[in-house]
Amino acid sequence: MPHSPYSCVLWDVDGTIVDASVGILRRLTVALTHFGHPAPTYEQLTHWIGPPMFQSFQDQAGMTPEQSREAVAFYRTLGKADGYTTDVVTYPGVAELIRELHADGIPQATASSKPEMQVDALVDHFGLRASFLTTVGATPDEATLASKTDIVAEALRRLDERGADVSRPVLIGDRHHDVEGGAANGVPVIFVEWGFSDPVEGDDAAFRAANVGELRSLLLTP
Repeated sequence: MPHSPYSCVLWDVDGTIVDASVGILRRLTVALTHFGHPAPTYEQLTHWIGPPMFQSFQDQAGMTPEQSREAVAFYRTLGKADGYTTDVVTYPGVAELIRELHADGIPQATASSKPEMQVDALVDHFGLRASFLTTVGATPDEATLASKTDIVAEALRRLDERGADVSRPVLIGDRHHDVEGGAANGVPVIFVEWGFSDPVEGDDAAFRAANVGELRSLLLTP
């Protein structure tokens, strides 16, 4: 039976477990044009997927914090209307790997910058609830709990609270925010290359995985 060098596994969601780019692009187009900004191109999604939307509306659209709060609220109404799962797919093999880790007794948690209610909707939609000991995402206002550093810390806290061994954690993600958030908590990061990042964003990660087979070999050893 395979075993893992890690006592628990934290997962980013967008760009790591799921590809939600089609729905995100559609909602961003509606939201940005609603507030008088040009619609983003698919290529520009790299800058939007990963960071909290509250920050992205400021960084990418030049909005003030007040304008950004209004834009996020509008954007979230669009997501709620979609049910949070419309046009979302899992990356090939990732859900199966999550279930395999669970079957091998490895505690898992999400550590996502998406609002937690959306993370929960996705976990339930793809039948992954039983594989996660806890699901952690941002607070609805994306302010109280939003940074990847704080989200990773909260995921570790909840795992520990539920009796998991958090002495040897690992975070799996696809953006530099994951690498930085992991480093701030002393958590090594496996950088997956199928998400929406520039490859250089993973330069400071502990490991890289180009595909799910490579990721599995890093998480489970014979």
